Amino acid sequence: MAETDLTTRFMPANWRHDLDLFLAERAAGMNGYLLARPRLASVAHLESLSESELAAMGLTRADIPSFVFEDLLPE
Repeated sequence: MAETDLTTRFMPANWRHDLDLFLAERAAGMNGYLLARPRLASVAHLESLSESELAAMGLTRADIPSFVFEDLLPE
């Protein structure tokens, strides 16, 4: 799969806020940007889904950051 060159400055403000808050809470002392950059395409894809599509996956929009980073930053 080709990597999409996404950066947090081009993400909608609510995505950035939710992602920044998630990383600040769970990745203290780590560089959140370096953790987030390779996964921004996954965040963007999930954010593009409808509420019903997310629900079919067992997710809400608020679950997206923890779902995308669950292997690195478990609850």
